[in-house]
Amino acid sequence: MTIYVDADACPVKAEVERVGTRHRVAMVIVSNGGIRPSANPLVETVIVAAGPDEADRWIAERAGPGDVVITGDIPLAAKCVAAGAQVLKHNGEELHEKNIGNVLATRDLMADLRAADPFRQGGGRAFTKADRSRFLDGLERALRRAAQR
Repeated sequence: MTIYVDADACPVKAEVERVGTRHRVAMVIVSNGGIRPSANPLVETVIVAAGPDEADRWIAERAGPGDVVITGDIPLAAKCVAAGAQVLKHNGEELHEKNIGNVLATRDLMADLRAADPFRQGGGRAFTKADRSRFLDGLERALRRAAQR
């Protein structure tokens, strides 16, 4: 069992490390750079080549059954779900076989709407304490499920 973190723009890296350490699970923090490596022996920091989707590609090639992937990238989440991994967004939302199709379709629809209307830009809502709390709860549940497999 490994926790893979798509670390670029990830607001919950510290929470992943705290929970992963408590469960004694290997963690891999993957980014294009700019991340300070952890001194924690359970945490491996992987710096991939610069370029779009390099971190996503690296994670997708390795994640599988029994692993947990933390990402806000929906195409990466879809690949990891297809490979059998459990996937959590930063706000604790679980992505799985039953909902990934709808989430991917919504993402594509919103991209089309933004492309059609240059005034329809924006980054969504801010990350809150409630999101962090839901994430911690979701990660605990995902790790328990992964340990049972």
